[in-house]
Amino acid sequence: MRIPTIFLALAATATLAGCLDTPEERALGGAVAGGLLADATDNNVLAGAALGAAGGALSCGIAGLPRCQ
Repeated sequence: MRIPTIFLALAATATLAGCLDTPEERALGGAVAGGLLADATDNNVLAGAALGAAGGALSCGIAGLPRCQ
């Protein structure tokens, strides 16, 4: 099963979450996490990476989320 890959992707995402300062860094981190999760769940890796990148880049300034510093 691909459960270990999912946990690895979640651990990598949690580790990177605190050290990504710019929108570009967050987009890269989101792309990596999205690609890993898509691969682990047998989905389209490119689409997962694209969605992750968009989510990472746009995650600052959204109502209800902490403000980026």
